[in-house]
Amino acid sequence: MVQPTDLPRNDTGIATVLGILKQQFPDRLHTGQSLRDQHGHTTTWLRTQAPDAVLFPRSTQEVSDIIKICAAHKVPVIPYGTGTSLEGQVNAPAGGICLDLTEMNQILSVNAEDLDCTVEPGVTREQLNTYLRDQGLFFPIDPGANASLGGMAATRASGTNAVRYGTMKDNVLAIEAVMPDGEIIKTAQRARKSSAGYDLTRLLVGAEGTLGLITKLTLRLHGIPEQISAARCSFPTVEAACETVMAVIQFGIPVARIELLDALTVKAVNAYSKLDLPETPLLLIEFHGSKAGVREQAENFGAIAQDNGSNGYTSTTSTEERNKLWQARHDAYWAQQALRPGAKGIATDVCVPISRLAECVSAASNKVRELGLIAPIVGHAGDGNFHAALMVDMDDPKEIETAEFFVGWLNDLAISMDGTCTGEHGIGQGKKPYLLKELGPAATIMRKIKTALDPDNIMNPGKIF
Repeated sequence: MVQPTDLPRNDTGIATVLGILKQQFPDRLHTGQSLRDQHGHTTTWLRTQAPDAVLFPRSTQEVSDIIKICAAHKVPVIPYGTGTSLEGQVNAPAGGICLDLTEMNQILSVNAEDLDCTVEPGVTREQLNTYLRDQGLFFPIDPGANASLGGMAATRASGTNAVRYGTMKDNVLAIEAVMPDGEIIKTAQRARKSSAGYDLTRLLVGAEGTLGLITKLTLRLHGIPEQISAARCSFPTVEAACETVMAVIQFGIPVARIELLDALTVKAVNAYSKLDLPETPLLLIEFHGSKAGVREQAENFGAIAQDNGSNGYTSTTSTEERNKLWQARHDAYWAQQALRPGAKGIATDVCVPISRLAECVSAASNKVRELGLIAPIVGHAGDGNFHAALMVDMDDPKEIETAEFFVGWLNDLAISMDGTCTGEHGIGQGKKPYLLKELGPAATIMRKIKTALDPDNIMNPGKIF
């Protein structure tokens, strides 16, 4: 199994910085092993690389002061949100200081008339939506986990609503960030569009904390729809389900969510969430709009699904029934884990053009069977993104090797289909080998940007490159 490399440590600089920060933040700098391990912990099979200390800043100015100290002594800074990233983004391969941003969790302003808000990076998506509910607004990006919005921006998160509302790059209007030298910058104003220079907002969205540390975000909001309808329908094959997705997108039916679950995932969800869904490939769909519009969308979708051999198509506007269905989808990870108690669930993702989705998912399923692995599949089918969750016995070196081979094979397959090795997990440490394969010389340009902005490589080193 390939493991992340330990980078050279600046032990003298780290010791100096720890002494300075301990004086300035005596109650918020922590060096206990368990807390450090928690902040280096990853939800992958990559080994933990713990920071030397964890510090909880409470303001942009404090972040700036801390980074200036670290920069002066060339000590790494690793940002931490809620720790839900999946490719080793919070590991500390050269040691250093982890900045846990959970205490920077204020919703600073909501501009209902302009449909935007400004928040600190530790605000979670559920916290924001609870706050917005009484104003008839919501923030649509839903990666499943109750992730922090700063972390979601840093990893360019998306999730179940991306087919209608886009990803984080489409919903972040402006960023305040602290750069590697400690300078505080603001990348844009609140205007909905601008032609003023380079798009630094989108440069920082998805940079995984390697170019700067996000301390405020201005986000695009949406009105809560008049009517929301959820539907589900089963199909005899994955190909039939994917053909339906492609037809729905081509016909311009404005689905808000369209999720694919393979037969094994449905079986797992039935057992875990106490449902009785047919254990064949399943699409979960959600429609947003007016009552008449939602009814028309559901009817048109049903007709297309029927043409592709669906059965058991049902839809509902009941909030209770919708929540039950989508909670089952969000619980899919835990349901999949229960398929093989004691195994570790290793999630990987790829994204391909929608026209290649059926081919890619089918090939992945066939390869899983050929290799003798257990890897149920779920997908954000509306944008061609899917996840395979390998259930791996981490005490079996041969099985680990086989699983690792599958992950590499799947990444190469997606790239060969003009797709990407990651639709939403990011590169981190786990997918570094595939970035150059996918982007070629463009990856070299990325590295040059990193070197220009962060010549001492103190901002989340060892990630992406």
